[in-house]
Amino acid sequence: LVGEGVTDDDGRIQELADTHAGTYRIVFHPPSPFFKRVELEVELGDGHHHVPLLISSYGCASYRGS
Repeated sequence: LVGEGVTDDDGRIQELADTHAGTYRIVFHPPSPFFKRVELEVELGDGHHHVPLLISSYGCASYRGS
């Protein structure tokens, strides 16, 4: 476990973990009646990263944020 957190009122975690370049698995446990667990495996480079997760009753999506 590298880090964990709970989202704030804006749905964000400001500082999740101090990471280095590499592959990471991010596990979300959204407050959704349909999705109990969503996992993303991401390849991160150096620098700041924004990994959004969008959830609706019909699906979920993520994209590479800036």
